[in-house]
Amino acid sequence: MDPIVLAAGTALVTAMATDAWQSAREGAVALWRKVRPEQAEIVEAELVEVREQVLEARRDGDADTEQALAGAWQVRLQQLLRADPSLAVEIRRMLDEVLTPSLDPTSRERIGSLVLKAKASGRGRVYQAGRDQTIHER
Repeated sequence: MDPIVLAAGTALVTAMATDAWQSAREGAVALWRKVRPEQAEIVEAELVEVREQVLEARRDGDADTEQALAGAWQVRLQQLLRADPSLAVEIRRMLDEVLTPSLDPTSRERIGSLVLKAKASGRGRVYQAGRDQTIHER
């Protein structure tokens, strides 16, 4: 799954439990209006429904349900992206301008995306890490 989709789906569901819920909803609905306007009202209603599930999961300390809901929205966003890869720019914009600013620092860290790419030729070695890395060679 595309890293931007993973981050956006998680951020969307996380934002549902914050005071910025309205702007998160509006951002997601605006994306659907742009790419699939016939589905925008349905998506808006579904977002309201999912928000209630997220709030209930938070009250119950049910992180698994919240993660499953994020996964469902990741799949939906991935479907949009597969149909039109150029939407990555719009999804990134929604993530950067609408969703991420509404989150507390801990949540922002959790939804961050990381893409590492490397290429080695011949006998070269590549070492990559998303955080700490220690290498001991002989």
